[in-house]
Amino acid sequence: MASLNVYSVLVVLFLTCGAAMATKENDQIIKENNCETKMGLPCVLKAFMSIFETRSTSNKCCAELVVLGKVCHSALVKRTLKNPLFKDLVPATIIAKSIQTWNNCLALIYSPSPCS
Repeated sequence: MASLNVYSVLVVLFLTCGAAMATKENDQIIKENNCETKMGLPCVLKAFMSIFETRSTSNKCCAELVVLGKVCHSALVKRTLKNPLFKDLVPATIIAKSIQTWNNCLALIYSPSPCS
């Protein structure tokens, strides 16, 4: 539970302070596409944990991530990496995990239903 609280704080910091630390390009993409309003906070947390920890994402949150779109997803991850809280992380590893999360969600959402 403490881990969830830590990630809640990090996500809030990411959403409120991240804009000041973002590159202009990512900031512009996020603003133009309304990226910060397309996912609910619970799913932002789950997606965040699937990238920054080894956790899975629910079907519901994968659906929200796919609606968010790859452009927003990538821009938000890149902006997060600019935050000083994440300075010790290896950007290539996080970007690879974000791509893996994206691909896993696409596969989950677009896979044929076993009941069809």
